[in-house]
Amino acid sequence: MSLRERGELLGVRRIVVKVGSSSISGEHAHNIQPIVAALAAAHARGTEVVLVSSGAIATGMPFLALDSRPVDLATQQAAAAVGQNVLIYRYQDAMRPYEIVAGQVLLTAGDLEHPTPRSNARRAMERLLGLRILPIVNENDTVATHEIRFGDNDRLAAMVAQLIGADALVLLSDIECLYTLPPDQPGATPIHRIEFGENLDDFEFGSVVVNSVGTGGAATKVSAARLAAATGVGVLVTSAERVDDALSGADIGTWFAPNPEAEPTSTTASIRVAADR
Repeated sequence: MSLRERGELLGVRRIVVKVGSSSISGEHAHNIQPIVAALAAAHARGTEVVLVSSGAIATGMPFLALDSRPVDLATQQAAAAVGQNVLIYRYQDAMRPYEIVAGQVLLTAGDLEHPTPRSNARRAMERLLGLRILPIVNENDTVATHEIRFGDNDRLAAMVAQLIGADALVLLSDIECLYTLPPDQPGATPIHRIEFGENLDDFEFGSVVVNSVGTGGAATKVSAARLAAATGVGVLVTSAERVDDALSGADIGTWFAPNPEAEPTSTTASIRVAADR
Protein backbone atom coordinates (compact mmCIF):
# COMPACT_ATOMS: atom_id res chain seq x y z
CA MET A 1 0.00 0.00 0.00
CA SER A 2 1.41 3.39 -1.01
CA LEU A 3 0.26 6.20 1.28
CA ARG A 4 0.02 9.69 -0.16
CA GLU A 5 -1.88 11.50 2.61
CA ARG A 6 -1.96 11.34 6.41
CA GLY A 7 -5.69 10.59 6.30
CA GLU A 8 -4.85 7.12 5.01
CA LEU A 9 -3.17 6.18 8.30
CA LEU A 10 -6.48 4.87 9.65
CA GLY A 11 -6.47 1.87 7.33
CA VAL A 12 -2.73 1.37 6.95
CA ARG A 13 -1.39 -2.19 6.62
CA ARG A 14 1.89 -1.79 8.53
CA ILE A 15 3.17 1.15 10.56
CA VAL A 16 6.20 2.07 12.65
CA VAL A 17 5.67 4.43 15.60
CA LYS A 18 8.60 6.04 17.38
CA VAL A 19 8.41 7.59 20.85
CA GLY A 20 11.22 9.49 22.57
CA SER A 21 12.68 9.34 26.06
CA SER A 22 11.16 12.63 27.22
CA SER A 23 7.65 11.38 26.46
CA ILE A 24 7.70 8.17 28.50
CA SER A 25 10.31 8.52 31.28
CA GLY A 26 10.52 10.26 34.64
CA GLU A 27 7.42 12.32 35.41
CA HIS A 28 6.04 11.40 31.99
CA ALA A 29 6.12 7.61 32.52
CA HIS A 30 2.31 7.70 32.82
CA ASN A 31 2.16 8.52 29.10
CA ILE A 32 2.93 4.89 28.28
CA GLN A 33 -0.69 3.93 28.96
CA PRO A 34 -2.37 6.29 26.43
CA ILE A 35 0.31 5.55 23.84
CA VAL A 36 -0.29 1.83 24.23
CA ALA A 37 -4.07 2.40 24.06
CA ALA A 38 -3.63 4.08 20.65
CA LEU A 39 -1.36 1.30 19.41
CA ALA A 40 -3.85 -1.30 20.67
CA ALA A 41 -6.68 0.39 18.75
CA ALA A 42 -4.64 0.23 15.53
CA HIS A 43 -3.70 -3.37 16.32
CA ALA A 44 -7.39 -4.24 16.77
CA ARG A 45 -8.15 -2.75 13.34
CA GLY A 46 -5.71 -5.25 11.84
CA THR A 47 -2.77 -2.89 11.40
CA GLU A 48 0.64 -4.44 12.01
CA VAL A 49 2.36 -2.13 14.50
CA VAL A 50 6.05 -1.83 15.35
CA LEU A 51 7.03 0.48 18.21
CA VAL A 52 10.49 2.04 18.28
CA SER A 53 10.95 3.31 21.82
CA SER A 54 13.77 5.28 23.35
CA GLY A 55 13.99 5.58 27.10
CA ALA A 56 16.19 2.75 28.38
CA ILE A 57 18.90 5.02 29.77
CA ALA A 58 16.43 7.58 31.11
CA THR A 59 14.34 4.85 32.76
CA GLY A 60 17.40 3.28 34.36
CA MET A 61 18.82 6.51 35.77
CA PRO A 62 16.76 6.60 39.01
CA PHE A 63 17.76 3.01 39.80
CA LEU A 64 21.42 4.07 39.59
CA ALA A 65 20.74 7.20 41.69
CA LEU A 66 21.58 9.46 38.71
CA ASP A 67 20.07 12.94 38.47
CA SER A 68 21.09 13.54 34.85
CA ARG A 69 22.00 11.52 31.79
CA PRO A 70 25.51 10.02 32.24
CA VAL A 71 28.19 11.20 29.85
CA ASP A 72 30.56 8.22 30.02
CA LEU A 73 29.78 5.20 27.88
CA ALA A 74 30.10 2.58 30.65
CA THR A 75 27.52 4.28 32.86
CA GLN A 76 25.21 4.78 29.88
CA GLN A 77 25.47 1.06 29.19
CA ALA A 78 24.76 0.21 32.84
CA ALA A 79 21.72 2.50 32.94
CA ALA A 80 20.46 1.00 29.68
CA ALA A 81 20.85 -2.55 30.99
CA VAL A 82 18.65 -1.75 34.00
CA GLY A 83 16.26 0.60 32.23
CA GLN A 84 15.48 -1.61 29.24
CA ASN A 85 14.18 -4.33 31.55
CA VAL A 86 11.95 -1.89 33.43
CA LEU A 87 10.77 -0.18 30.24
CA ILE A 88 9.66 -3.40 28.56
CA TYR A 89 7.86 -4.44 31.76
CA ARG A 90 5.95 -1.15 31.78
CA TYR A 91 4.93 -1.56 28.15
CA GLN A 92 3.86 -5.17 28.64
CA ASP A 93 1.90 -4.26 31.75
CA ALA A 94 0.07 -1.56 29.79
CA MET A 95 -0.66 -3.99 26.93
CA ARG A 96 -2.03 -6.74 29.16
CA PRO A 97 -5.64 -5.42 29.26
CA TYR A 98 -5.67 -5.53 25.45
CA GLU A 99 -4.29 -9.08 25.38
CA ILE A 100 -1.30 -7.96 23.32
CA VAL A 101 2.11 -9.52 23.83
CA ALA A 102 5.24 -7.43 23.25
CA GLY A 103 8.45 -8.74 21.73
CA GLN A 104 11.75 -7.01 22.46
CA VAL A 105 14.12 -6.33 19.53
CA LEU A 106 17.46 -4.67 20.29
CA LEU A 107 19.60 -3.51 17.36
CA THR A 108 22.92 -1.83 16.72
CA ALA A 109 23.84 0.16 13.63
CA GLY A 110 26.09 -2.71 12.57
CA ASP A 111 23.09 -5.06 12.56
CA LEU A 112 21.48 -3.07 9.76
CA GLU A 113 24.66 -2.37 7.82
CA HIS A 114 25.58 -6.01 7.19
CA PRO A 115 23.48 -8.49 5.19
CA THR A 116 23.33 -11.45 7.58
CA PRO A 117 22.24 -9.68 10.80
CA ARG A 118 19.99 -7.41 8.74
CA SER A 119 18.26 -10.43 7.24
CA ASN A 120 17.97 -12.01 10.68
CA ALA A 121 16.39 -8.86 12.12
CA ARG A 122 13.90 -8.64 9.27
CA ARG A 123 12.96 -12.32 9.55
CA ALA A 124 12.46 -12.07 13.31
CA MET A 125 10.21 -9.03 13.06
CA GLU A 126 8.22 -10.50 10.18
CA ARG A 127 7.59 -13.61 12.26
CA LEU A 128 6.61 -11.57 15.32
CA LEU A 129 4.12 -9.58 13.25
CA GLY A 130 2.77 -12.77 11.70
CA LEU A 131 2.11 -14.08 15.20
CA ARG A 132 0.34 -10.80 16.12
CA ILE A 133 3.12 -9.91 18.55
CA LEU A 134 3.93 -6.19 18.85
CA PRO A 135 7.70 -5.70 18.40
CA ILE A 136 9.29 -3.02 20.56
CA VAL A 137 12.59 -1.92 19.03
CA ASN A 138 15.38 0.04 20.68
CA GLU A 139 19.05 0.59 20.12
CA ASN A 140 21.11 -1.98 22.02
CA ASP A 141 22.76 0.64 24.24
CA THR A 142 24.37 -1.99 26.44
CA VAL A 143 26.77 -3.07 23.69
CA ALA A 144 26.77 -0.07 21.33
CA THR A 145 29.79 2.22 21.25
CA HIS A 146 30.00 5.90 20.36
CA GLU A 147 31.49 4.98 16.99
CA ILE A 148 28.70 2.64 15.87
CA ARG A 149 25.57 4.20 17.39
CA PHE A 150 22.56 5.18 15.33
CA GLY A 151 22.85 8.58 16.96
CA ASP A 152 19.15 8.88 17.70
CA ASN A 153 16.12 6.65 17.50
CA ASP A 154 14.42 8.79 14.86
CA ARG A 155 17.01 7.49 12.41
CA LEU A 156 16.64 3.96 13.77
CA ALA A 157 12.88 4.18 13.23
CA ALA A 158 13.35 5.30 9.62
CA MET A 159 15.69 2.38 8.99
CA VAL A 160 13.29 -0.10 10.62
CA ALA A 161 10.44 1.24 8.49
CA GLN A 162 12.52 0.56 5.40
CA LEU A 163 13.69 -2.81 6.72
CA ILE A 164 10.18 -4.23 7.14
CA GLY A 165 8.54 -2.43 4.22
CA ALA A 166 6.27 -0.29 6.40
CA ASP A 167 3.67 1.89 4.73
CA ALA A 168 4.05 4.75 7.19
CA LEU A 169 6.19 6.09 10.01
CA VAL A 170 4.95 8.25 12.88
CA LEU A 171 7.60 10.19 14.81
CA LEU A 172 6.23 11.35 18.14
CA SER A 173 7.67 14.55 19.56
CA ASP A 174 7.05 17.10 22.33
CA ILE A 175 5.30 19.49 19.93
CA GLU A 176 2.34 18.94 17.62
CA CYS A 177 4.16 19.79 14.40
CA LEU A 178 7.36 21.22 12.95
CA TYR A 179 7.81 24.97 12.57
CA THR A 180 9.67 27.21 10.15
CA LEU A 181 11.76 28.38 13.13
CA PRO A 182 12.18 26.99 16.65
CA PRO A 183 8.64 27.44 18.05
CA ASP A 184 9.75 29.74 20.86
CA GLN A 185 11.06 32.30 18.37
CA PRO A 186 8.98 35.17 16.95
CA GLY A 187 7.66 34.50 13.47
CA ALA A 188 7.66 30.70 13.78
CA THR A 189 4.80 29.24 11.78
CA PRO A 190 3.57 25.63 11.59
CA ILE A 191 4.61 23.41 8.69
CA HIS A 192 1.70 21.15 7.73
CA ARG A 193 3.18 19.38 4.72
CA ILE A 194 6.57 18.83 3.09
CA GLU A 195 6.62 17.48 -0.43
CA PHE A 196 9.19 14.92 -1.44
CA GLY A 197 12.37 16.68 -2.54
CA GLU A 198 11.18 20.07 -1.29
CA ASN A 199 13.97 22.54 -0.54
CA LEU A 200 14.08 23.17 3.22
CA ASP A 201 16.94 25.68 3.25
CA ASP A 202 14.61 28.51 4.32
CA PHE A 203 13.59 26.64 7.48
CA GLU A 204 15.56 26.64 10.73
CA PHE A 205 15.11 23.51 12.78
CA GLY A 206 16.00 23.09 16.43
CA SER A 207 19.05 21.83 18.27
CA VAL A 208 20.09 18.16 18.37
CA VAL A 209 20.05 17.99 22.19
CA VAL A 210 16.61 18.85 23.50
CA ASN A 211 16.54 17.72 27.13
CA SER A 212 18.57 16.10 29.88
CA VAL A 213 17.40 12.52 29.29
CA GLY A 214 17.52 11.97 25.53
CA THR A 215 18.93 13.06 22.20
CA GLY A 216 17.01 14.20 19.18
CA GLY A 217 14.99 17.23 18.22
CA ALA A 218 13.40 18.79 15.16
CA ALA A 219 16.54 18.54 13.05
CA THR A 220 16.94 14.79 13.60
CA LYS A 221 13.24 14.21 12.89
CA VAL A 222 13.48 16.08 9.61
CA SER A 223 16.57 14.08 8.62
CA ALA A 224 14.92 10.77 9.56
CA ALA A 225 11.65 11.69 7.88
CA ARG A 226 13.39 12.54 4.61
CA LEU A 227 15.36 9.30 4.81
CA ALA A 228 12.16 7.28 5.16
CA ALA A 229 10.23 9.32 2.59
CA ALA A 230 12.95 8.71 0.02
CA THR A 231 12.21 4.97 0.24
CA GLY A 232 8.47 5.44 -0.26
CA VAL A 233 7.36 5.65 3.38
CA GLY A 234 4.96 8.44 4.32
CA VAL A 235 6.00 10.14 7.57
CA LEU A 236 4.00 12.07 10.15
CA VAL A 237 5.69 14.14 12.87
CA THR A 238 3.43 15.09 15.77
CA SER A 239 3.23 15.08 19.56
CA ALA A 240 2.96 11.99 21.75
CA GLU A 241 -0.24 13.45 23.18
CA ARG A 242 -1.89 13.26 19.74
CA VAL A 243 -0.88 9.68 18.94
CA ASP A 244 -4.47 8.41 18.90
CA ASP A 245 -5.51 11.19 16.50
CA ALA A 246 -2.43 10.52 14.37
CA LEU A 247 -3.19 6.82 13.97
CA SER A 248 -6.83 7.67 13.21
CA GLY A 249 -5.80 9.78 10.21
CA ALA A 250 -6.56 13.19 11.73
CA ASP A 251 -5.30 16.31 9.96
CA ILE A 252 -2.54 17.09 12.44
CA GLY A 253 1.24 17.32 12.56
CA THR A 254 3.71 17.69 9.73
CA TRP A 255 3.32 15.24 6.85
CA PHE A 256 6.30 14.24 4.72
CA ALA A 257 4.99 13.00 1.38
CA PRO A 258 6.81 9.84 0.19
CA ASN A 259 8.82 9.45 -2.98
CA PRO A 260 6.22 8.49 -5.61
CA GLU A 261 8.85 6.64 -7.65
CA ALA A 262 10.30 4.54 -4.83
CA GLU A 263 10.36 0.81 -5.41
CA PRO A 264 9.11 -1.58 -2.71
CA THR A 265 11.79 -2.72 -0.27
CA SER A 266 13.14 -6.14 -1.26
CA THR A 267 14.35 -8.80 1.10
CA THR A 268 17.90 -8.25 -0.10
CA ALA A 269 17.95 -4.48 -0.31
CA SER A 270 20.61 -2.70 1.68
CA ILE A 271 19.55 -0.16 4.28
CA ARG A 272 20.46 3.44 3.64
CA VAL A 273 22.50 4.22 6.73
CA ALA A 274 23.50 7.78 5.91
CA ALA A 275 20.73 10.28 6.62
CA ASP A 276 19.81 12.93 4.05
CA ARG A 277 21.57 16.22 4.58
